[in-house]
Amino acid sequence: MTKDKEPVVKSFHFVCLMIIIVGTRIQFSDGSEFAVDKSKRGLTHVPKDLPPKTKVLDMSHNYIAELQVSDMSFLSELKVLRLSHNKIQLLDLSVFKFNQDLEYLDLSHNQLPKISCHPIMSFRHLDLSFNDFKALPICKQFGNLSQLNFLGLSATKLQKLDLLPIAHLHLSYILLDLRNYYIKENETESLQILNAKTLHLVFHPTSLFSIQVNISVNTLGCLQLTNIKLNDDNCQVFIKFLLELTRGPTLLNFTLNHIETTWKCLVRVFRFLWPKPVEYLNIYNLTIIESIHEEDFTYSKTTLKALKIEHITNQVFIFSQTALYTVFSEMNIMMLTISDTPFIHMLCPHAPSTFKVLNFTQNVFTDSIFEKCSTLVKLETLILQKNGLKDLFKVGLMTKDMPSLEILDVSWNSLESGRHKENCTWVESIVVLNLSSNILTDSVFRCFPPRIKVLDLHNNKIKSIPKQVLKLEALQELNVAFNSLTDLPGCGSFSSLSVLIIDHNSVSHPSADFFQSCQKMRSIKAGNNPFQCTCELREFVKNIEQVSSEVVEGWPDFYKCDYPENFRGTPLKDFHMSELSCNITLLIVTIGATMLVLAVTVTFLCIYLDLPWYLRMVCQWTQTRRRARNVPLEELQRNLQFHAFISYSEHDSAWVKNELVPYLEKEGIQICLHERNFVPGKSIVENIINCIEKSYKAIFVLSPNFVQSEWCHYELYFAHHNLFHEGSNNLILILLEPIPQNSIPNKYHKLRALMMQRTYLQWPKEKSKRGLFWANIRATFNVKLTLVTENNDVKS
Repeated sequence: MTKDKEPVVKSFHFVCLMIIIVGTRIQFSDGSEFAVDKSKRGLTHVPKDLPPKTKVLDMSHNYIAELQVSDMSFLSELKVLRLSHNKIQLLDLSVFKFNQDLEYLDLSHNQLPKISCHPIMSFRHLDLSFNDFKALPICKQFGNLSQLNFLGLSATKLQKLDLLPIAHLHLSYILLDLRNYYIKENETESLQILNAKTLHLVFHPTSLFSIQVNISVNTLGCLQLTNIKLNDDNCQVFIKFLLELTRGPTLLNFTLNHIETTWKCLVRVFRFLWPKPVEYLNIYNLTIIESIHEEDFTYSKTTLKALKIEHITNQVFIFSQTALYTVFSEMNIMMLTISDTPFIHMLCPHAPSTFKVLNFTQNVFTDSIFEKCSTLVKLETLILQKNGLKDLFKVGLMTKDMPSLEILDVSWNSLESGRHKENCTWVESIVVLNLSSNILTDSVFRCFPPRIKVLDLHNNKIKSIPKQVLKLEALQELNVAFNSLTDLPGCGSFSSLSVLIIDHNSVSHPSADFFQSCQKMRSIKAGNNPFQCTCELREFVKNIEQVSSEVVEGWPDFYKCDYPENFRGTPLKDFHMSELSCNITLLIVTIGATMLVLAVTVTFLCIYLDLPWYLRMVCQWTQTRRRARNVPLEELQRNLQFHAFISYSEHDSAWVKNELVPYLEKEGIQICLHERNFVPGKSIVENIINCIEKSYKAIFVLSPNFVQSEWCHYELYFAHHNLFHEGSNNLILILLEPIPQNSIPNKYHKLRALMMQRTYLQWPKEKSKRGLFWANIRATFNVKLTLVTENNDVKS
């Protein structure tokens, strides 16, 4: 939020202060790395180990009593030297003859009775104030200091032409210490200061003002007097002293610091200054003593624009409040500031007032302030910070008769908003309202001026902004920092909102559509909130990263995760979660699609690999094995009865019975054939399994007919499974006729694999080659024939 709209005209005291700062400022940026601080070190002399390239040296608040050329000669680049608050009693300016760049020299608050002069050409700031000089320490060489802006001096005696050597210089600031000034009673001295923008005179802090000197200054713009102690008897002495100082038409700003006075004398000073050209009167640390009675004050035409009084101590405990407050309430000026005082009230002006700005910060005003006051018709800015206001409804009523009021600051009070059920009544002209640092709750949103543009509600007890609130269509800036809000407010009720400050709240899940709702947003500050880094936050982070960094203040440094624990401290810009883990619909669709693909894949594999067929085979195999375990032991001992089981298609039976079987049996090989060895009454599958289990080897006669036979494939499956299960490798493949690979059905992948992995014997068409074929057949049995015989012997 932008700062509160400033008063139409700022205190001119600020202007004088800027003259001082600008006039004496030295540019240190290029030498900040060569700044040395030796202040408050108990030093009695200048250290010899200082870096030669030192540009800024602070040796204030030590016990140094003397300066030598050797102390400073090696610091040829020195620009700033602070030696205030030491015990220097003797100074010869020639000690700085090797410091040609020295621009800033502070020797205030020492014990110098005099100085020895030397041509010095570079000073901009020279402070010799608060020393023990009897006469003003002015060297004729000072007339060559064409760049001099600030000059601080001390003296106990003044002569009219003391400042003649520098009369041609245009100084920004002269500080004249007159704490020890003394002349005999009824004697008067004078001093002429030709050119100075600001003159600051410091008097003795505990002595009654008795200075009788005529000081005239040309082109004086700001006058400051410090340590003024007055009573009814010496009040006229002070006014006479002011007579010459305030004569010039250029004096615009007059400041009194640390003034102790009676009420009667203070009113006389006001009465004296009222017709003067002074536009800004500032009083700091005012103490009122003795008594307060009603004083006659006729407010004549004045050029005074602003009176500012900060920190009043009232040592009068019994007095007429009307006598005190009337003097201020009836002033015909534009700006009145009375802050940090024990004032409990302020009267309403009797007639239409000229006040445009009233600042009563840090008083003890109550809700009755300006109640039914209809004379503040020109008031534009009212500041009531740090008072005792409690009822916001009454504050609204207070403004009802202030038709020009635009800025209202009632921050740092104890305001509540829920005391009244009816809506608040405000003057419609208010555009800036500061309600920060109160105890306001959500109900405050029923109690705003309708045309407000800038609203400050930070540091209250607001938990939410109700959706059904008064539409503030003109509101442009809203500050709700340091509350307990849990979400960003939409702009439905704030259609013109462009600046939002909502940091240090309880916002954990900011609305993702905030930026869509607030199209005019040009600045948002929402850092330092306990963001919960979950799926709900992703869209907000995405939207915030699409906005210019100039719009999102503090991004990304002050936007961090607070929950869950594993993300705590993680910048939101580094927080990422996948779309799948956050989108429930997408997750369900993804799971459904995956299951569908899996189902389709399984279905395809079942069809392609004939999985049901394999399941049936496994089931039948399992059942057969279970029955085999119930066979008596004597039967099991007769299980291995054949050398080979032959599997073939019925279409190839002629070759098997006429060629293969006669040859093998002629060689003494016992053969198992299904048509002669299957046991009647048992299932085909059970007979196949039993025959395979009772045979050492299995011979498969392969041909296109074999491929088309499902029973042949069963026999191949069980034979391979049984022999593999027993650790054997006794499958014999005879290729009776060539089988194209593409003619083998997909479900017979076992046959396809065996034909690719194993060597098979091919029946030759030429008779001349058949002898070799039978030799190979015989060889496949020779390896195990001996073992068969041995096993048979064992069985027998």
